[in-house]
Parts: sequence; C-alpha cells; structure tokens
Amino acid sequence: MKSKNIPAETKSKSIKETREEINDILNKLEKKETDLEGFADDYKRLLQLNNHMDTLFKKKFKDISALTKKIKKK
Repeated sequence: MKSKNIPAETKSKSIKETREEINDILNKLEKKETDLEGFADDYKRLLQLNNHMDTLFKKKFKDISALTKKIKKK
C-alpha cells in the first residue's frame, strides 16, 4: 500500500496516536470482540496504520541523518 492510499485522517496522526490505535485494535482482536467482517476491517486498518508508521519512521530517519551530516561538517 502506497502512502497515497493512506486516508488523510491517518496521515495526520502522530507516532504516538498511531501506536495507540494499533494497540487498541490488537487488544480488540486478542479478546475476540469482533466478527469475521469486523476482523477484515480491523486487518485493513492495521495495514494502513502500519504503512503510515513506516512512513513516519522513514521521515524521522531522514531528519536524523541530515542532522548527523550537519553536525559532522562542523
């Protein structure tokens, strides 16, 4: 799933908010509080959140790398 397929409301979430929603869904699934259709929806949502989290981490990595290069030049 490309980042362009991630809904706007998901793209606006921070790492902490994303992690909390992932944990909520996983807890719900572990407690079996959903039916098969709900499970499929939750799984799809987890994929979206996972891709969003991956995008956030890549951005943070780039930021840290750029900062490290800047410090090394001094």
